Amino acid sequence: MMKALTASDSGISQRLRLNTLIRLRWLAVVGQSITVVFVAWGLGFPFPVMSCFALIFSSAALNMYLALDYPASHRLPPIAAFAILTFDALQLSGLLYMTGGLTNPFALLLTVPVVISATSLPLGMTAMLGGLVMAMSTLLAFFHLPLPWYDGTELAMPFIFTAGVWVALVSSIAFTGIYAFRVAEEARLLANALSATELVLQREQHLSALDGLAAAAAHELGTPLATIALVAREMERSLGTDQAHAEDVKLLRSQTERCREILKQLTSLSTESEAHLARLPLTSLVEEITAPHRDFGISIKLEPGEMQGPEPVGRRNPGVIYGLGNLVENAVDFAKERVLVRWRWNDNEVAFAIVDDGPGFPPDIVGRIGEPYMSTRQGVERGGGLGLGLFIAKTLLERSGATLVFRNSTTPGEGAVVEISWPRDAFLASAQEPERMFDTA
Repeated sequence: MMKALTASDSGISQRLRLNTLIRLRWLAVVGQSITVVFVAWGLGFPFPVMSCFALIFSSAALNMYLALDYPASHRLPPIAAFAILTFDALQLSGLLYMTGGLTNPFALLLTVPVVISATSLPLGMTAMLGGLVMAMSTLLAFFHLPLPWYDGTELAMPFIFTAGVWVALVSSIAFTGIYAFRVAEEARLLANALSATELVLQREQHLSALDGLAAAAAHELGTPLATIALVAREMERSLGTDQAHAEDVKLLRSQTERCREILKQLTSLSTESEAHLARLPLTSLVEEITAPHRDFGISIKLEPGEMQGPEPVGRRNPGVIYGLGNLVENAVDFAKERVLVRWRWNDNEVAFAIVDDGPGFPPDIVGRIGEPYMSTRQGVERGGGLGLGLFIAKTLLERSGATLVFRNSTTPGEGAVVEISWPRDAFLASAQEPERMFDTA
């Protein structure tokens, strides 16, 4: 489910919103128009003004067509956005051709279509657009009309200056394009991973609510079943010796009693687990997060530590349970023979440590553990993956107030160590109000 979500969201996130692009293009049209007017009539420099306005009008006409033909919320498919940005690059190249080529100070604006593409289009399309802009820059270095200057004179730029502008322009396209793409891609991955985190939390909260739903269903169905049973008894009395329908009425009564017994079991099950659901001691939390992972051939050893003051007790927090359970599962995946789960508490702190005897974390990625879509341990181990589960666990635990430390153990026979600690007050608060975990998102 998470993989499907990620693929779908990634495709949507790479669709540029049309209204955003239209506004940017109107800004470019206004800026180009003001510049042409100021240079032609404010400074009095001669250059092909009407040809420049023809190119500006073509951009404005395309903008009006897009605004009238599509709703503002429309998201452009990548190929359509690529075509529009290509048009913008060619239109700007035409304006620069008529106004001095790379000797024009506004040549730097050739980087804009590439940066927009890098933030919203696939890498291949961005590379193609960047290559096109670099090719146009090269042509503009050699082929262009003179730079507008005072009538009767010509401002001659040395070729070394033009070459320097070309190098600066190409460097800017490469650097800003790559940088913008990396930043946008990380933002997309983070947004998708947070969406998956919210889905996981919703699922855990839904499972936690099932017992309450069962009790509510049993309570609501009890009254109509009692009515059916009463009517069935009255029918049985009124039938007397009518054997043709007596068996049917007996069957109806017996099935009604069976339904009532099932509802009693549901009610008693919810009642028995209500205390466990409502009040979860820390030791019960330890057992709950480790129990599902005991049947995979890896020994899970529980080691209680310092216990000062009363044991922390609070309501179940689905996010904390899922996060700790995921860390235990990750340790079991990479352990050779055993996993140690240690916990302690005092008046100020509640802490866990999960230790496995596996190969540990690669030293080069210890500082990056918890980033989405990055596997924590490479190789052929059973636990290899994209790192999304660990990101979800880390996010849920940190939003409950926890601090996580990932490191490799210095003790012989031990591998990776994950330490989770809460201030005692934060732990109790997170246990009491799990529904508020995403309020600060």
